[in-house]
Amino acid sequence: MKTIAQQLKIKDFPFLIKNKDGKEIYWEDSTGLWIKNEYDANGNEIYLEDSTGYWRGWEYDAQGNEIYLEDSNGYWWKREYDANGNEIRYENSDGKIIDNRPKQVEMTLQQIADALGIKVEQLRIKD
Repeated sequence: MKTIAQQLKIKDFPFLIKNKDGKEIYWEDSTGLWIKNEYDANGNEIYLEDSTGYWRGWEYDAQGNEIYLEDSNGYWWKREYDANGNEIRYENSDGKIIDNRPKQVEMTLQQIADALGIKVEQLRIKD
């Protein structure tokens, strides 16, 4: 099967095709190696594939943060973000986990009083 550049008899390389937003959607070199890219409506790259059979896909949250990547080699990673766009959790297929999410602690009133060295009756909860 001929590549796009071969079909068009292109002799000047690298051969590029861009979408209406100026994003590169196709690249080819003189050896016939090519790379295709796809973007979502927000301009985020969501898919890449090349002539070797390699591919990679991304997912984004509503704020445009990358939340998932997966590729044809079986590698993946996931990310979580807080309301300010700060990355708070990362995990990948190699087993790496970085968890910076705020920790919630559950304690009884008695446990809190004991930790403070006071009686439960001395505790006051404020908004």
